[in-house]
Amino acid sequence: MTDLSERIDERNRMVDEQLAGRGIRDPRVLAAFRRVPRHRFLPRASDSYSRAYQDAAQRIAEGQTISQPFIVALMTEALQLTGHETVLEIGAGSGYQTAILAELARNVVAVERHTALAQSARRALAELGYGNVRLNVGDGSLGWPESAPYDAILVAATAPDIPPDLIAQLRPGGRLILPVGPEFGEQRLIRLTKHPDGRVSTHDFGAVAFVPLIGVSGFGLPDDLGATDI
Repeated sequence: MTDLSERIDERNRMVDEQLAGRGIRDPRVLAAFRRVPRHRFLPRASDSYSRAYQDAAQRIAEGQTISQPFIVALMTEALQLTGHETVLEIGAGSGYQTAILAELARNVVAVERHTALAQSARRALAELGYGNVRLNVGDGSLGWPESAPYDAILVAATAPDIPPDLIAQLRPGGRLILPVGPEFGEQRLIRLTKHPDGRVSTHDFGAVAFVPLIGVSGFGLPDDLGATDI
């Protein structure tokens, strides 16, 4: 599915030092990070491209970022994927996290609010052979109800509170992970588990820093935000 030959030494070093070296243990997650070429999701004519495997977030288009590899791995591992799930991703960005999820789940439904980012992510995912992804443009704070319920949901932008639509679209027994907090200030990485009896419980993974979730259940809705399946 994925080209394993490009910058493989950098990928392996990233996994060994930044992920396994900092406590990521799920062998399926570590293997996915070895397979997915992170640099293919960054603008080639940019400093970010050359720094793709550094232990840091990198800038992409539209004022957005591709998260630090360890944070991507931490959020992915927290979903406890086995390979049979349908996963909803909010904030697909350039598509790197989408590709990681596609390696680990049966199907991925992704939502990105920036049309240009969604189009470039779709191209990169197609070039690498990911046929189990459906990428949409819209208000991710409302989820994507057409394909609900989901076994797992990952949100790559901070929300002021856990969006109620996302909880509603989560299958009983499912897990939702997202940063929660102000746009400027302390944000916490929270995993919500929806139990079969309807109860929810949460686990706090600690402080993080993410771009804001824009939308009805986020930090406001821009005038130009539509909803499109691309």
